[in-house]
Amino acid sequence: MRRGRRKFDDDDLTFEKRSGPGPQLQEDPDLPDTGDGWSTWDGALHGPVPRPDWVRTEHAAVDTELGMLKTGKEADVFLVRREVPDTDKVSMLAAKRYRDGDHRLFHRDAGYLEGRRVRRSREMRAMTNRTSFGKEMIAGQWAMAEFGALTHLWQVGQESGLVRVPYPVQLIGTELMMEFIGDWETGEAAPRLAQVRADPDQLADLWRQMTDALSVLARAQVAHGDLSPYNTMVHEGRLVLIDLPQIVDVVANPQGGDFIARDVRNVAAWFTQRGLKVDADELLERLLYEAGLK
Repeated sequence: MRRGRRKFDDDDLTFEKRSGPGPQLQEDPDLPDTGDGWSTWDGALHGPVPRPDWVRTEHAAVDTELGMLKTGKEADVFLVRREVPDTDKVSMLAAKRYRDGDHRLFHRDAGYLEGRRVRRSREMRAMTNRTSFGKEMIAGQWAMAEFGALTHLWQVGQESGLVRVPYPVQLIGTELMMEFIGDWETGEAAPRLAQVRADPDQLADLWRQMTDALSVLARAQVAHGDLSPYNTMVHEGRLVLIDLPQIVDVVANPQGGDFIARDVRNVAAWFTQRGLKVDADELLERLLYEAGLK
C-alpha cells in the first residue's frame, strides 16, 4: 500500500485478538511451556520505585501477546499478559513499539526535538540530516522521552494526586511497556475522553481534573505537546494522560509557550462544544506564569 494512502486508527483503541504466536516464536526451542516467551523484564530499564504490587518482576514470568490495541502514525500498541504460570500473579501491559525511521509517519519531528540534545556530535548531525542512523536515533529518543515523562509524571501523581498516567513498567530499545488502562479481564481499553458522554456535573469534574493536570505539567516546565480528547482516557472517573513521546521542555524549546497554548485550546474547545463554559485565555495565562514563561 502506498504510504500516502495508509490509514490509522489513532482515535480508537480497538482490540484485535491474536491468532497465535508468530513464526519466530514457534521456532524458538527455549520457549516456556505456556505463553509466547519469557518475560523481558530482566535486562530492561525499569520504572520508578516503589513499584505497584501488580508489576511482575519474577524470572519465571512469561509474556503472552493477546493482540493489537492500536495502530498509530509513529507506533503500534499491543496487549500483553505477563504472568507467573500456575499462580494468580498476573499483570496486563500495553506494549508500545515505535516504528523504525523508514516506516514512521511522524512529520513534525523537528519542532518537538528543538531543545533536545545528544552528547555526541556525530549522532546530532545524523539526526539533523535524517540519515538512516539518525532516524533510528530519533525513534529511540521518542521512546526514551515517553518513558522519562511517564516516570516523572507518575511519581508526581503519586505525591499530589493531581495527574494520572500509566505506570511505565520497562523500556527496551524502542519498545515501551506500560500499565494497561482498562478492564484486565476482557482486555477492553478505557474510553477516550472524546468518547465519553458526561452530564454537566461530570463534565465540570473532568475539566477540573484537566486543569489540575495541565498545572502539574506547567510547574514541571513541560507541555504534553499534542494534548487532545483523543489521547486522554477516562478510567473509573479519572482522567489519564497518554501518548507522551513528544513531551516538550518549554524552557529549552523556543516554541514552548506555543505548545502550551495549543494543548489548552485543543481541550478547551472540546469542553466548550459540550456546553461547559471555560476561560481558555485565563487558563493559558496562569499556565505560562506557572511555567516561568511570564
